[in-house]
Amino acid sequence: MISRFAPVLYILGILVAGFGALMLIPLSVSWLTDDGAHSAYDEAVLITLTCGALLSLSVRRHQREMRVRESFLLVALIWSLLPAFGALPLYLQIAGLSWTDAYFEAVSGLTATGATVLSGLDELPLSINFWRTFMHWVGGLGVVVLAVAILPLLGFGGRGMFKAETPGPMKDSKVTPRITETAKGLWVVYVILTIACALALHYAGMPAWDALMHAFSIMGLGGFSTKDGSLGHFDSLEIELVVVFFALLAGINFSTHFLAFAKRSLRPYRSDREAHYFLGFLALSSVALTIYLLPEGIYDDFLTTFRYVAFHSVSLATSLGFATTDYAQWPLFAQLWILFLGSFVACSGSAGGGIKMIRAVVLYKQVFRELLRAMHPRGLHNVRFGDVVMPDHVLHAILGFLFIYVVSIVSLTLLLIATRLDAITAFSAIVACINNTGPGLNLVGPTTTYAVLSDFQTWVCCWAMLLGRLEIFTLLVVLTPAFWRH
Repeated sequence: MISRFAPVLYILGILVAGFGALMLIPLSVSWLTDDGAHSAYDEAVLITLTCGALLSLSVRRHQREMRVRESFLLVALIWSLLPAFGALPLYLQIAGLSWTDAYFEAVSGLTATGATVLSGLDELPLSINFWRTFMHWVGGLGVVVLAVAILPLLGFGGRGMFKAETPGPMKDSKVTPRITETAKGLWVVYVILTIACALALHYAGMPAWDALMHAFSIMGLGGFSTKDGSLGHFDSLEIELVVVFFALLAGINFSTHFLAFAKRSLRPYRSDREAHYFLGFLALSSVALTIYLLPEGIYDDFLTTFRYVAFHSVSLATSLGFATTDYAQWPLFAQLWILFLGSFVACSGSAGGGIKMIRAVVLYKQVFRELLRAMHPRGLHNVRFGDVVMPDHVLHAILGFLFIYVVSIVSLTLLLIATRLDAITAFSAIVACINNTGPGLNLVGPTTTYAVLSDFQTWVCCWAMLLGRLEIFTLLVVLTPAFWRH
Protein backbone atom coordinates (compact mmCIF):
# COMPACT_ATOMS: atom_id res chain seq x y z
CA MET A 1 0.00 0.00 0.00
CA ILE A 2 2.83 2.41 0.88
CA SER A 3 4.67 1.68 -2.35
CA ARG A 4 1.50 2.36 -4.33
CA PHE A 5 1.29 5.94 -3.04
CA ALA A 6 5.00 6.51 -2.48
CA PRO A 7 5.41 9.29 -5.10
CA VAL A 8 2.42 11.17 -3.70
CA LEU A 9 3.57 10.86 -0.08
CA TYR A 10 7.17 11.73 -0.94
CA ILE A 11 6.29 14.95 -2.74
CA LEU A 12 3.65 15.77 -0.12
CA GLY A 13 6.31 15.47 2.57
CA ILE A 14 8.61 17.84 0.68
CA LEU A 15 5.80 20.36 0.27
CA VAL A 16 4.84 20.16 3.94
CA ALA A 17 8.47 20.74 4.91
CA GLY A 18 8.62 23.65 2.47
CA PHE A 19 5.47 25.07 4.00
CA GLY A 20 7.17 24.84 7.38
CA ALA A 21 10.09 26.79 5.96
CA LEU A 22 7.66 29.51 4.85
CA MET A 23 6.65 29.92 8.51
CA LEU A 24 10.16 31.22 9.16
CA ILE A 25 9.03 34.44 7.45
CA PRO A 26 6.29 35.34 10.00
CA LEU A 27 8.63 34.03 12.72
CA SER A 28 11.20 36.59 11.60
CA VAL A 29 8.46 39.26 11.59
CA SER A 30 7.56 38.25 15.15
CA TRP A 31 11.18 38.60 16.31
CA LEU A 32 11.59 41.87 14.40
CA THR A 33 8.48 43.50 15.89
CA ASP A 34 8.72 41.72 19.27
CA ASP A 35 5.00 40.94 19.23
CA GLY A 36 5.25 37.98 21.61
CA ALA A 37 4.11 35.30 19.15
CA HIS A 38 7.51 33.76 18.35
CA SER A 39 7.05 30.77 20.67
CA ALA A 40 3.92 29.72 18.73
CA TYR A 41 5.91 29.85 15.48
CA ASP A 42 8.81 27.94 17.05
CA GLU A 43 6.48 25.03 17.83
CA ALA A 44 4.61 25.26 14.53
CA VAL A 45 7.81 25.30 12.46
CA LEU A 46 9.27 22.36 14.39
CA ILE A 47 6.09 20.26 14.05
CA THR A 48 5.65 21.04 10.35
CA LEU A 49 9.28 20.46 9.35
CA THR A 50 9.42 17.21 11.35
CA CYS A 51 6.20 15.83 9.86
CA GLY A 52 7.26 16.72 6.35
CA ALA A 53 10.73 15.21 6.72
CA LEU A 54 9.45 12.00 8.31
CA LEU A 55 6.80 11.56 5.62
CA SER A 56 9.30 11.91 2.77
CA LEU A 57 11.99 9.75 4.39
CA SER A 58 9.51 6.96 5.19
CA VAL A 59 8.72 6.36 1.49
CA ARG A 60 12.00 7.36 -0.12
CA ARG A 61 12.97 3.76 -0.96
CA HIS A 62 9.75 3.21 -2.94
CA GLN A 63 10.24 6.03 -5.45
CA ARG A 64 8.93 5.96 -9.02
CA GLU A 65 7.45 8.39 -11.55
CA MET A 66 4.12 9.85 -10.45
CA ARG A 67 1.17 9.10 -12.72
CA VAL A 68 -1.35 11.71 -13.84
CA ARG A 69 -4.12 10.11 -11.79
CA GLU A 70 -1.98 10.38 -8.66
CA SER A 71 -1.60 14.12 -9.29
CA PHE A 72 -5.26 14.58 -8.39
CA LEU A 73 -4.71 12.79 -5.07
CA LEU A 74 -1.63 14.89 -4.37
CA VAL A 75 -3.46 18.14 -5.06
CA ALA A 76 -6.39 17.10 -2.84
CA LEU A 77 -4.01 16.15 -0.02
CA ILE A 78 -2.03 19.37 -0.34
CA TRP A 79 -5.08 21.59 -0.04
CA SER A 80 -6.66 19.61 2.80
CA LEU A 81 -3.50 18.99 4.88
CA LEU A 82 -1.54 22.22 4.52
CA PRO A 83 -4.27 24.19 6.33
CA ALA A 84 -3.84 21.84 9.31
CA PHE A 85 -0.23 22.98 9.59
CA GLY A 86 -1.11 26.58 8.70
CA ALA A 87 -3.57 26.57 11.61
CA LEU A 88 -0.86 25.75 14.17
CA PRO A 89 0.43 29.30 14.80
CA LEU A 90 -3.15 30.54 15.20
CA TYR A 91 -4.17 27.69 17.50
CA LEU A 92 -1.05 27.99 19.65
CA GLN A 93 -1.14 31.78 19.95
CA ILE A 94 -4.78 32.87 20.13
CA ALA A 95 -6.35 32.04 23.50
CA GLY A 96 -9.67 30.21 23.34
CA LEU A 97 -9.47 29.43 19.62
CA SER A 98 -10.72 25.90 18.96
CA TRP A 99 -8.98 23.60 16.50
CA THR A 100 -12.05 23.66 14.25
CA ASP A 101 -11.96 27.46 14.04
CA ALA A 102 -8.17 27.52 13.57
CA TYR A 103 -8.44 25.04 10.69
CA PHE A 104 -11.32 27.04 9.17
CA GLU A 105 -9.21 30.23 9.33
CA ALA A 106 -6.26 28.48 7.66
CA VAL A 107 -8.46 26.93 4.95
CA SER A 108 -9.97 30.35 4.34
CA GLY A 109 -6.45 31.78 4.15
CA LEU A 110 -4.94 29.27 1.74
CA THR A 111 -8.01 29.07 -0.48
CA ALA A 112 -8.04 32.90 -0.57
CA THR A 113 -11.63 32.97 0.67
CA GLY A 114 -11.32 35.53 3.45
CA ALA A 115 -14.15 34.25 5.64
CA THR A 116 -13.01 34.65 9.23
CA VAL A 117 -14.02 33.48 12.69
CA LEU A 118 -11.74 36.00 14.42
CA SER A 119 -12.57 39.35 15.96
CA GLY A 120 -10.30 41.84 17.67
CA LEU A 121 -7.96 41.80 14.67
CA ASP A 122 -6.56 45.20 15.63
CA GLU A 123 -5.16 43.69 18.84
CA LEU A 124 -3.68 40.51 17.35
CA PRO A 125 0.12 40.19 17.21
CA LEU A 126 1.35 41.70 13.95
CA SER A 127 2.96 38.45 12.83
CA ILE A 128 -0.36 36.58 13.22
CA ASN A 129 -2.09 39.01 10.87
CA PHE A 130 0.95 38.76 8.62
CA TRP A 131 0.65 34.95 8.51
CA ARG A 132 -3.09 35.10 7.79
CA THR A 133 -2.64 37.42 4.83
CA PHE A 134 0.55 35.69 3.69
CA MET A 135 -1.43 32.44 3.38
CA HIS A 136 -3.74 34.36 1.03
CA TRP A 137 -0.78 35.40 -1.06
CA VAL A 138 0.67 31.89 -1.25
CA GLY A 139 -2.71 30.30 -1.94
CA GLY A 140 -3.94 32.97 -4.32
CA LEU A 141 -2.13 31.86 -7.42
CA GLY A 142 -1.78 28.37 -6.02
CA VAL A 143 0.50 26.40 -3.76
CA VAL A 144 0.69 23.82 -6.50
CA VAL A 145 1.81 26.32 -9.15
CA LEU A 146 4.58 27.37 -6.78
CA ALA A 147 5.46 23.72 -6.30
CA VAL A 148 5.82 22.96 -9.99
CA ALA A 149 8.29 25.82 -10.25
CA ILE A 150 10.43 24.18 -7.57
CA LEU A 151 9.90 20.41 -7.89
CA PRO A 152 11.90 20.05 -11.15
CA LEU A 153 14.93 21.14 -9.14
CA LEU A 154 14.33 18.02 -7.06
CA GLY A 155 13.95 15.80 -10.12
CA PHE A 156 10.17 15.78 -10.51
CA GLY A 157 8.03 17.02 -13.38
CA GLY A 158 4.97 19.04 -12.51
CA ARG A 159 2.66 18.98 -15.51
CA GLY A 160 0.09 16.64 -13.96
CA MET A 161 -0.12 18.72 -10.79
CA PHE A 162 -0.44 21.95 -12.74
CA LYS A 163 -3.30 20.61 -14.87
CA ALA A 164 -5.07 19.21 -11.80
CA GLU A 165 -4.94 22.54 -9.93
CA THR A 166 -5.45 25.22 -12.57
CA PRO A 167 -8.89 26.29 -13.87
CA GLY A 168 -10.36 24.37 -16.78
CA PRO A 169 -9.98 26.85 -19.66
CA MET A 170 -6.30 27.35 -18.77
CA LYS A 171 -5.35 23.68 -18.61
CA ASP A 172 -4.39 23.22 -22.24
CA SER A 173 -2.61 26.53 -22.83
CA LYS A 174 1.11 26.83 -22.26
CA VAL A 175 2.38 30.37 -21.94
CA THR A 176 5.95 29.09 -22.34
CA PRO A 177 7.13 25.80 -23.85
CA ARG A 178 7.82 24.20 -20.47
CA ILE A 179 5.34 24.03 -17.63
CA THR A 180 8.02 24.97 -15.10
CA GLU A 181 8.81 28.15 -16.97
CA THR A 182 5.09 28.90 -17.08
CA ALA A 183 4.80 28.60 -13.30
CA LYS A 184 7.91 30.69 -12.71
CA GLY A 185 6.70 33.35 -15.12
CA LEU A 186 3.33 33.57 -13.39
CA TRP A 187 4.98 33.95 -10.00
CA VAL A 188 7.34 36.66 -11.25
CA VAL A 189 4.38 38.70 -12.47
CA TYR A 190 2.53 37.96 -9.22
CA VAL A 191 5.44 39.25 -7.12
CA ILE A 192 5.88 42.39 -9.23
CA LEU A 193 2.19 43.28 -9.00
CA THR A 194 2.17 42.62 -5.23
CA ILE A 195 5.11 44.97 -4.67
CA ALA A 196 3.45 47.62 -6.82
CA CYS A 197 0.19 47.21 -4.88
CA ALA A 198 1.92 47.55 -1.49
CA LEU A 199 3.78 50.68 -2.60
CA ALA A 200 0.59 52.22 -4.02
CA LEU A 201 -1.35 51.52 -0.80
CA HIS A 202 1.43 53.06 1.29
CA TYR A 203 1.56 56.10 -0.98
CA ALA A 204 -2.24 56.44 -0.63
CA GLY A 205 -1.84 56.74 3.15
CA MET A 206 -1.85 53.21 4.56
CA PRO A 207 0.88 52.40 7.15
CA ALA A 208 3.73 50.26 5.76
CA TRP A 209 2.93 46.96 7.49
CA ASP A 210 -0.79 47.32 6.75
CA ALA A 211 0.01 48.15 3.13
CA LEU A 212 2.09 44.98 2.73
CA MET A 213 -0.47 42.72 4.39
CA HIS A 214 -3.39 44.17 2.46
CA ALA A 215 -1.37 43.81 -0.76
CA PHE A 216 -1.06 40.08 0.04
CA SER A 217 -4.84 39.88 0.41
CA ILE A 218 -5.61 41.95 -2.69
CA MET A 219 -3.33 40.10 -5.12
CA GLY A 220 -4.46 36.75 -3.69
CA LEU A 221 -8.07 38.02 -3.85
CA GLY A 222 -8.47 36.80 -0.31
CA GLY A 223 -10.03 39.45 1.89
CA PHE A 224 -8.32 39.07 5.27
CA SER A 225 -7.72 42.48 6.79
CA THR A 226 -5.70 43.62 9.80
CA LYS A 227 -8.70 45.62 11.03
CA ASP A 228 -12.11 44.57 12.31
CA GLY A 229 -13.59 47.29 10.12
CA SER A 230 -11.85 45.88 7.03
CA LEU A 231 -11.06 48.60 4.45
CA GLY A 232 -13.74 50.79 6.01
CA HIS A 233 -11.35 51.39 8.92
CA PHE A 234 -9.23 53.66 6.73
CA ASP A 235 -12.18 55.58 5.18
CA SER A 236 -10.00 56.72 2.30
CA LEU A 237 -11.14 57.16 -1.29
CA GLU A 238 -7.52 57.01 -2.48
CA ILE A 239 -6.97 53.63 -0.80
CA GLU A 240 -10.24 52.31 -2.22
CA LEU A 241 -9.21 53.34 -5.74
CA VAL A 242 -5.90 51.50 -5.35
CA VAL A 243 -7.71 48.41 -4.07
CA VAL A 244 -10.19 48.45 -6.96
CA PHE A 245 -7.43 48.85 -9.55
CA PHE A 246 -5.30 45.98 -8.28
CA ALA A 247 -8.34 43.77 -7.58
CA LEU A 248 -9.30 44.19 -11.24
CA LEU A 249 -5.75 43.22 -12.25
CA ALA A 250 -5.89 40.16 -9.99
CA GLY A 251 -9.24 39.19 -11.50
CA ILE A 252 -7.73 38.99 -15.01
CA ASN A 253 -5.96 35.88 -16.29
CA PHE A 254 -2.34 36.03 -15.10
CA SER A 255 -1.26 34.57 -18.43
CA THR A 256 -2.41 37.83 -20.00
CA HIS A 257 -0.30 39.79 -17.53
CA PHE A 258 2.67 37.55 -18.25
CA LEU A 259 2.37 38.06 -22.00
CA ALA A 260 1.99 41.82 -21.54
CA PHE A 261 5.14 41.91 -19.39
CA ALA A 262 7.09 39.66 -21.73
CA LYS A 263 6.12 41.60 -24.86
CA ARG A 264 6.16 44.99 -23.13
CA SER A 265 2.87 45.70 -24.83
CA LEU A 266 -0.80 46.26 -23.97
CA ARG A 267 -1.86 44.17 -26.97
CA PRO A 268 -2.48 40.99 -24.89
CA TYR A 269 -5.09 42.92 -22.90
CA ARG A 270 -6.80 44.11 -26.07
CA SER A 271 -6.94 40.57 -27.43
CA ASP A 272 -8.20 38.98 -24.19
CA ARG A 273 -11.95 38.73 -24.86
CA GLU A 274 -12.65 37.30 -21.41
CA ALA A 275 -11.13 40.40 -19.78
CA HIS A 276 -13.41 42.59 -21.91
CA TYR A 277 -16.50 40.73 -20.66
CA PHE A 278 -15.13 40.88 -17.10
CA LEU A 279 -14.61 44.65 -17.10
CA GLY A 280 -17.76 45.38 -19.10
CA PHE A 281 -20.05 43.37 -16.84
CA LEU A 282 -18.61 45.01 -13.73
CA ALA A 283 -19.08 48.48 -15.21
CA LEU A 284 -22.70 47.79 -16.17
CA SER A 285 -23.48 46.21 -12.77
CA SER A 286 -21.98 49.15 -10.89
CA VAL A 287 -24.01 51.71 -12.83
CA ALA A 288 -27.24 49.68 -12.68
CA LEU A 289 -26.98 49.06 -8.91
CA THR A 290 -26.16 52.71 -8.30
CA ILE A 291 -29.32 53.76 -10.13
CA TYR A 292 -31.29 51.10 -8.22
CA LEU A 293 -30.03 52.32 -4.82
CA LEU A 294 -30.43 56.06 -5.40
CA PRO A 295 -34.17 56.19 -4.59
CA GLU A 296 -33.51 54.36 -1.31
CA GLY A 297 -31.71 57.41 0.09
CA ILE A 298 -29.02 55.32 1.78
CA TYR A 299 -26.30 57.71 0.60
CA ASP A 300 -26.44 61.44 -0.05
CA ASP A 301 -25.77 61.67 -3.78
CA PHE A 302 -24.96 59.76 -6.97
CA LEU A 303 -21.17 59.89 -6.58
CA THR A 304 -21.22 58.61 -2.99
CA THR A 305 -23.61 55.83 -3.97
CA PHE A 306 -21.47 54.92 -6.97
CA ARG A 307 -18.33 54.89 -4.79
CA TYR A 308 -19.72 52.24 -2.45
CA VAL A 309 -21.54 50.24 -5.11
CA ALA A 310 -18.53 50.10 -7.45
CA PHE A 311 -16.16 49.13 -4.64
CA HIS A 312 -18.31 46.28 -3.36
CA SER A 313 -19.24 45.10 -6.85
CA VAL A 314 -15.55 44.74 -7.69
CA SER A 315 -14.67 43.36 -4.26
CA LEU A 316 -17.26 40.58 -4.27
CA ALA A 317 -17.23 39.88 -8.01
CA THR A 318 -13.47 39.25 -7.99
CA SER A 319 -13.91 37.26 -4.72
CA LEU A 320 -11.70 39.74 -2.83
CA GLY A 321 -14.29 40.25 -0.10
CA PHE A 322 -13.19 43.56 1.45
CA ALA A 323 -15.92 45.87 2.74
CA THR A 324 -16.02 49.62 3.37
CA THR A 325 -19.64 49.88 4.49
CA ASP A 326 -22.37 47.61 5.82
CA TYR A 327 -24.05 46.62 2.57
CA ALA A 328 -26.44 44.50 4.63
CA GLN A 329 -28.39 47.78 4.89
CA TRP A 330 -29.02 47.69 1.14
CA PRO A 331 -32.22 46.11 -0.27
CA LEU A 332 -31.97 42.32 -0.42
CA PHE A 333 -31.87 42.36 -4.23
CA ALA A 334 -28.68 44.46 -4.23
CA GLN A 335 -27.08 42.21 -1.60
CA LEU A 336 -27.87 39.06 -3.54
CA TRP A 337 -26.74 40.63 -6.81
CA ILE A 338 -23.23 41.50 -5.62
CA LEU A 339 -23.00 38.06 -3.99
CA PHE A 340 -24.12 36.50 -7.27
CA LEU A 341 -21.40 38.41 -9.17
CA GLY A 342 -18.77 36.32 -7.38
CA SER A 343 -20.23 33.20 -8.99
CA PHE A 344 -18.98 33.90 -12.49
CA VAL A 345 -17.32 37.29 -13.10
CA ALA A 346 -13.60 36.55 -12.42
CA CYS A 347 -11.49 35.39 -15.36
CA SER A 348 -10.03 31.91 -15.75
CA GLY A 349 -6.39 31.74 -14.71
CA SER A 350 -6.92 34.51 -12.16
CA ALA A 351 -6.86 34.37 -8.38
CA GLY A 352 -10.67 34.72 -8.33
CA GLY A 353 -13.30 32.11 -7.60
CA GLY A 354 -16.60 31.01 -9.11
CA ILE A 355 -17.24 29.27 -12.42
CA LYS A 356 -15.23 31.97 -14.29
CA MET A 357 -16.39 34.40 -16.94
CA ILE A 358 -15.35 32.27 -19.92
CA ARG A 359 -17.63 29.44 -18.79
CA ALA A 360 -20.51 31.85 -18.19
CA VAL A 361 -20.19 33.39 -21.66
CA VAL A 362 -19.89 30.00 -23.36
CA LEU A 363 -22.93 28.70 -21.45
CA TYR A 364 -24.96 31.73 -22.55
CA LYS A 365 -23.93 31.17 -26.16
CA GLN A 366 -24.77 27.48 -25.89
CA VAL A 367 -28.28 28.36 -24.68
CA PHE A 368 -28.65 30.80 -27.60
CA ARG A 369 -27.46 28.08 -30.00
CA GLU A 370 -30.14 25.71 -28.72
CA LEU A 371 -32.77 28.38 -29.35
CA LEU A 372 -31.51 28.77 -32.92
CA ARG A 373 -31.55 24.99 -33.38
CA ALA A 374 -35.19 24.91 -32.28
CA MET A 375 -36.06 27.44 -34.98
CA HIS A 376 -33.62 26.16 -37.64
CA PRO A 377 -32.96 22.47 -36.95
CA ARG A 378 -31.08 21.94 -40.24
CA GLY A 379 -28.75 24.90 -39.76
CA LEU A 380 -25.11 24.73 -38.66
CA HIS A 381 -24.68 26.72 -35.45
CA ASN A 382 -21.29 26.97 -33.75
CA VAL A 383 -20.47 28.37 -30.35
CA ARG A 384 -17.59 30.81 -30.65
CA PHE A 385 -15.52 32.58 -28.06
CA GLY A 386 -13.75 35.30 -29.99
CA ASP A 387 -12.42 33.65 -33.13
CA VAL A 388 -12.31 30.18 -31.57
CA VAL A 389 -15.02 27.61 -32.24
CA MET A 390 -15.71 25.72 -29.04
CA PRO A 391 -15.68 21.94 -29.66
CA ASP A 392 -18.53 19.87 -28.31
CA HIS A 393 -16.39 18.09 -25.72
CA VAL A 394 -15.57 21.47 -24.14
CA LEU A 395 -19.25 22.41 -24.10
CA HIS A 396 -20.13 19.09 -22.47
CA ALA A 397 -17.40 19.56 -19.85
CA ILE A 398 -18.67 23.05 -19.01
CA LEU A 399 -22.27 21.83 -18.74
CA GLY A 400 -21.13 19.00 -16.48
CA PHE A 401 -19.18 21.43 -14.32
CA LEU A 402 -22.15 23.78 -14.00
CA PHE A 403 -24.41 20.88 -13.00
CA ILE A 404 -22.12 19.69 -10.22
CA TYR A 405 -21.53 23.31 -9.13
CA VAL A 406 -25.28 23.90 -8.70
CA VAL A 407 -25.78 20.51 -7.04
CA SER A 408 -22.97 21.29 -4.58
CA ILE A 409 -24.50 24.64 -3.62
CA VAL A 410 -28.00 23.21 -3.21
CA SER A 411 -26.94 20.11 -1.25
CA LEU A 412 -24.59 21.96 1.11
CA THR A 413 -27.17 24.72 1.66
CA LEU A 414 -29.80 22.14 2.56
CA LEU A 415 -27.30 20.48 4.89
CA LEU A 416 -26.79 23.75 6.76
CA ILE A 417 -30.53 24.44 6.85
CA ALA A 418 -31.01 20.96 8.36
CA THR A 419 -28.87 22.13 11.29
CA ARG A 420 -31.45 24.86 12.04
CA LEU A 421 -29.53 27.66 10.32
CA ASP A 422 -31.79 30.19 8.60
CA ALA A 423 -32.04 29.93 4.81
CA ILE A 424 -30.39 33.24 3.87
CA THR A 425 -27.41 32.67 6.16
CA ALA A 426 -27.04 29.07 4.96
CA PHE A 427 -27.33 29.87 1.27
CA SER A 428 -25.07 32.93 1.37
CA ALA A 429 -22.45 31.15 3.47
CA ILE A 430 -22.20 28.27 0.99
CA VAL A 431 -22.20 30.58 -2.04
CA ALA A 432 -19.54 32.79 -0.44
CA CYS A 433 -17.39 29.79 0.52
CA ILE A 434 -17.66 27.81 -2.70
CA ASN A 435 -16.92 30.97 -4.71
CA ASN A 436 -14.10 31.83 -2.27
CA THR A 437 -15.68 35.25 -1.74
CA GLY A 438 -15.66 35.45 2.07
CA PRO A 439 -18.52 37.47 3.56
CA GLY A 440 -22.06 36.28 3.08
CA LEU A 441 -25.37 37.72 4.28
CA ASN A 442 -27.38 37.89 7.49
CA LEU A 443 -25.47 36.14 10.33
CA VAL A 444 -22.28 35.91 8.22
CA GLY A 445 -22.55 39.37 6.67
CA PRO A 446 -19.84 42.00 6.18
CA THR A 447 -19.92 43.27 9.78
CA THR A 448 -20.01 39.82 11.44
CA THR A 449 -17.89 36.67 11.37
CA TYR A 450 -18.38 32.95 10.86
CA ALA A 451 -17.83 32.40 14.59
CA VAL A 452 -21.63 32.16 14.98
CA LEU A 453 -21.58 28.76 13.25
CA SER A 454 -21.41 25.47 15.12
CA ASP A 455 -18.44 23.14 14.64
CA PHE A 456 -20.38 20.97 12.18
CA GLN A 457 -21.50 24.00 10.17
CA THR A 458 -17.92 25.26 10.15
CA TRP A 459 -16.63 21.96 8.72
CA VAL A 460 -19.31 22.09 6.01
CA CYS A 461 -18.04 25.55 5.04
CA CYS A 462 -14.46 24.24 5.05
CA TRP A 463 -15.48 21.57 2.56
CA ALA A 464 -17.23 24.20 0.42
CA MET A 465 -14.08 26.35 0.34
CA LEU A 466 -11.92 23.42 -0.72
CA LEU A 467 -14.44 22.41 -3.39
CA GLY A 468 -14.44 25.93 -4.78
CA ARG A 469 -10.69 26.40 -4.74
CA LEU A 470 -10.10 23.19 -6.69
CA GLU A 471 -13.11 23.75 -8.95
CA ILE A 472 -14.99 20.78 -7.50
CA PHE A 473 -13.86 18.00 -9.85
CA THR A 474 -10.34 17.60 -8.44
CA LEU A 475 -11.72 16.75 -5.00
CA LEU A 476 -14.65 14.69 -6.26
CA VAL A 477 -12.44 12.61 -8.55
CA VAL A 478 -10.54 11.14 -5.60
CA LEU A 479 -13.82 10.18 -3.92
CA THR A 480 -15.04 8.01 -6.79
CA PRO A 481 -14.59 4.21 -6.53
CA ALA A 482 -13.08 4.14 -10.03
CA PHE A 483 -10.19 6.32 -8.87
CA TRP A 484 -9.03 3.70 -6.36
CA ARG A 485 -9.21 0.75 -8.73
CA HIS A 486 -5.94 -0.50 -10.21
